[in-house]
Amino acid sequence: MRPRLLIADDHTLLLDGLRMMLEPEFDLAGVFEDGQALLTAAARLKPDLILLDIAMPVLNGIDAARQLRKIVPSAKLIFLTMHSDPDYVTEAFRTGASGYLLKRSAAAELM
Repeated sequence: MRPRLLIADDHTLLLDGLRMMLEPEFDLAGVFEDGQALLTAAARLKPDLILLDIAMPVLNGIDAARQLRKIVPSAKLIFLTMHSDPDYVTEAFRTGASGYLLKRSAAAELM
């Protein structure tokens, strides 16, 4: 059984690329463009893995991650973001992130 994945990012082009890259390996249960939509779906879909950005409308990724820890505590959270500032990295891991990857990284690093 493939791991169930949710992706949240506010850039449609990036979402489309991630979908094409990850669908062969994961059960892609949904893609979302804001943190609130991600929370609503996560409660219903119970993903194994959530790939999310920090900068999103309605609810940013850090705040979403704090709530996701309560909603789906067993899900792994991987931040995929353009923010390389150490404060963002530290805060992401404080929320319970399993990983933090910059968008300028190679696709192989994400896999």
